[in-house]
Amino acid sequence: MKVDSLNIYITILPEQRLTTRTFSRINIHMLKKQTDNREDSTTKRSKGWKGFLRKTARIAAATMMICVISPFLIYFIIKKSTADSIYHSARDIPAKRVAIVFGAQVNNNSEPSAVLRDRVLTAVSLYNNGKVEKIIMSGDNRFEHYDEPSVMVSYAVEQGVPESALQPDYAGRRTYDTCLRAKEIFSLDEAILITQDFHLPRAIFTCNSLGVQSLGLSADLSTYPAQRNLQMRDVFASTLAVIDIYLRKPYVVPGEEIKL
Repeated sequence: MKVDSLNIYITILPEQRLTTRTFSRINIHMLKKQTDNREDSTTKRSKGWKGFLRKTARIAAATMMICVISPFLIYFIIKKSTADSIYHSARDIPAKRVAIVFGAQVNNNSEPSAVLRDRVLTAVSLYNNGKVEKIIMSGDNRFEHYDEPSVMVSYAVEQGVPESALQPDYAGRRTYDTCLRAKEIFSLDEAILITQDFHLPRAIFTCNSLGVQSLGLSADLSTYPAQRNLQMRDVFASTLAVIDIYLRKPYVVPGEEIKL
């Protein structure tokens, strides 16, 4: 009798007889083979699941890394691409007909915050240096008792700028809104943008992308509370700006064209 690893061949010589013991040996071998096959199958399935889980974990880790790194990469690219368009002196920046001041927080609906005050003062300096004819004061006025543009205009008038040179934009709720309205409501093709250094790259990138070719004038006249937080906020806001421009195209308050 010979037992092969794949098949069982039984050769009976004339003088041999199959005994119960012979059949027992054959059955034991067959059971062992079946057990080995089941163990091999279980092992393969186990290895398959482990491989799948390892692959999934690697993909998840890579995705998470991309999500963390991407905002910083986008911010770096935007900052690098707009660096040559940013000025720190009203005397040095080329003249344009219109400047846009971006809104920021007001206190008690009557006083500009430190950030907003410096933006308006920078615009005043720009006007006094003869670099612009008109200044758009763009800010948030979506609530009855919160009116950034009116506070900005009033403060500029207090600094000696004639009211005829000032144009409030009451629907500049976000940077995207201000830039799009500059193009669609005020029909601008170019402008000087006034805001702080942490915000200028995103503002210039957004306005350029929406058809308003821009230069930026830094309004960093002070050190601001939580300035590091403002900088970090703009890292992620830059990613949102890219999404808004190329994917979302969010709703912006419409209006009649305003001639400057």
